[in-house]
Amino acid sequence: MSNSTKIVNVVTEYYRIPLPEQMGDAKHGIHTHFEVPIVRIILENGSEGIGYTYTGGIGGRAICNMIEYDLKPYLLGQDASCVEKLWEEMNWKIHYVGRGGIASFAISAIDIALWDLRAKKAGEPLWKLLGGANNSTKAYAGAIDLNFPMDKLLNNIQGYLDQGFRAVKIKLGQERLEEDIERVAAVRNLIGPDVVFMVDANMKWTIETAIKAAKLLEPYNLLWLEEPTIPEDYEGYRRISQEGGLAIAGGENLHTIYEFQNMISRGHLDFPQPDASNIGGITGWVKVAQLAYAHNLPVCTHGMQELHVSLMSAMSHAAYMEVHSFPIDKYTTRPLVLENGRAVAPDTPGTGVEFRWDLLQEFKTSF
Repeated sequence: MSNSTKIVNVVTEYYRIPLPEQMGDAKHGIHTHFEVPIVRIILENGSEGIGYTYTGGIGGRAICNMIEYDLKPYLLGQDASCVEKLWEEMNWKIHYVGRGGIASFAISAIDIALWDLRAKKAGEPLWKLLGGANNSTKAYAGAIDLNFPMDKLLNNIQGYLDQGFRAVKIKLGQERLEEDIERVAAVRNLIGPDVVFMVDANMKWTIETAIKAAKLLEPYNLLWLEEPTIPEDYEGYRRISQEGGLAIAGGENLHTIYEFQNMISRGHLDFPQPDASNIGGITGWVKVAQLAYAHNLPVCTHGMQELHVSLMSAMSHAAYMEVHSFPIDKYTTRPLVLENGRAVAPDTPGTGVEFRWDLLQEFKTSF
């Protein structure tokens, strides 16, 4: 090993950031904060890589503690260039207590930092290093808006159109299914026939309700129905697809490649949505993207658009990248760049995600 690439320090920081307004979905309820655990990996040659993950407000301290006490001792002294080796060994290091869940979030933050180092060393932006298929990707605005009354829902969607989005998504899962259908009809009427439209039930429904909902949604020309039921029910997803008649999306709650493999082969997914913040970072995300390719499926994403824009741009089989409602753009040096409805990847060496530490500082919290 070259001494220059030896890991000499791993610094973990925990940020708890308030949302500008309360946002709700069907299973997680009302969000008031989001958490951003950030990892700095420092090499003997002075290079530094930045990685991070997200939560919807719960679990961030546990993620930071797993990094600090379980993964940092292993990483110190390792060769940062051997990214996939480190990924594999981190997974096995905490496999017995981890396997998905918080472990995948912790590994994600570290892996992203390692890829930041790799891309900086190569002098390449991430979208080129991972494949270079394009320097931009199709994108949609994914609202967390289940709690919005109808007028606010429509104003929010109009705001996305005004920003230049050509695809939008709303949350479903009202107590009355009829109200969901009314909201979908109103949004379709607002956006017209040409804007791409998706819906997301956030695992709310039983199989029978999901099938009924899919049939009622059919007239509104939806690209997909996302997470109609719990992600563990592979057979349920197969039934919803076969009997409901809509394309199915999902993946933000699948945190290992094996869960994606089971959902694709035993269940049903038309649009897999791996999230680099919880699938094991960039290494894990690329594995799922390759799995999708092998099954002739497009790859999509959930959240984390400031990083995913580079991953999606790199892939020849990319479909749509979600642009999430969490206001991360406020805390980075490069807010989302949208041109002709497509999100443009950064050209700087590394991941292209650089935080505004001055703005984040007030939200730094001990863990």
